[in-house]
Amino acid sequence: RDVLTYLSTFLQVLPMRAPLTAVAELVNGGPRIFSGERVRLKCSVPGKVSAEWRYQWFRGGEQLQESEYFVLWKARPQQSGKYYCQGLRTTWISTQHTLHSLPIEIEVDGGWAILQAPPLPMLVGETMTLMCRVRGNPRLTEVILYKDGVELQRQSGPELCVTNLTLQHHGSYWCRASWDGLRQTNSVISVAASVSIIEVLTEPMLEIVPNDPLIHKDRMLLVCHVQLNAREPVSHIHYYFYQDGLSLGLASSQDRVTVLRDSGRYWCKASIPTLGLKRLSEPVPYGRVTGEHSEHTRNQKKIVVMQSLFRRIHNADQWR
Repeated sequence: RDVLTYLSTFLQVLPMRAPLTAVAELVNGGPRIFSGERVRLKCSVPGKVSAEWRYQWFRGGEQLQESEYFVLWKARPQQSGKYYCQGLRTTWISTQHTLHSLPIEIEVDGGWAILQAPPLPMLVGETMTLMCRVRGNPRLTEVILYKDGVELQRQSGPELCVTNLTLQHHGSYWCRASWDGLRQTNSVISVAASVSIIEVLTEPMLEIVPNDPLIHKDRMLLVCHVQLNAREPVSHIHYYFYQDGLSLGLASSQDRVTVLRDSGRYWCKASIPTLGLKRLSEPVPYGRVTGEHSEHTRNQKKIVVMQSLFRRIHNADQWR
C-alpha cells in the first residue's frame, strides 16, 4: 500500500505532456484506384520515441487490424472510406494511446476511367497536373479535360496540365478518354474530381477589440487576421495598421497593436516582401464615423443642386 501511495504521489507531480498524434501516410498506390488494384498505408509516431509502438488501424468507426502497414490487396468499391491509425505502447505504468491520425480517404472505382487530381488544395500561381487513367492502360488516341461541364483542353496523352492557377480554376473536373479497339473506337468518361484553389496570402480581416481587460481603458486592440498558405517556410508577415488613411506606426511582425480609443475607419495590411505579396483588409468603422462616404454624398447633392440652378438660368436666358 505504501508503494502504491508513493507511485500515486509521484505521478501527480510529473509534468503533463501534450499527447502525441499518429501520422498515416500513403506509401504505394493513390487515393483513387481501380477495383482490383492495391494500396498500401503506413502508420508512425513522430519524434524521438524510446519505447516500442504498436499501431491500430480504423476505417470510419470500424477497428481493422494492428500493424505498422495496412494493405488493400485487391481493393473493392465497398472498401472505399477514410482510413486512420493510432499508436499504442505499454509501459510499466499503463498503456499509452496517441491521438488519431488525420484520415486518408481511399476511393475504389469500379468504372473504366479515373481522373487523378491533387488531394491537397492547390495555390494560386501554381501548375496543376491531372492524370486521366483508363483501366488496362490502353494506348489512348484522345483525352479531353472538362471543368464544370465546359471543355478545357484536349490532347493525345493522359497527362493534362493547367498552368498559372487562379481562384477561377476551383471546381469539378473530369476527363473523356478514347482509344482504338477491334474495328471500333472506345470512349469512356471518368467520375468528377473536385479541385480546390486557395490564395497564398488570404485577404486580411481586421478585428477591433474595444474592451480588452489586459490594456488601459482609454485604448483598444486592433488584430489583423490573415492566413498564409505556403509550401515552403517564408519570412515573417509584415503588418501595417491605418486609421482614416493615416499610418498608425511602422511595419511589425506582430498581428496586433494597441491604439487610443478613437472614432474612425480602421484597416490593416499584410505584406510578405520576399514573395512580393500585399493584401489590404476592408475598412472597419468604430464609433461615430463621418467619413469620406458621407462627405462624398453631401458633395454630390451640392453638385446636383448647382446643376439644376444653372439649367434654370440657361432656360430663362433662352426665353428672353
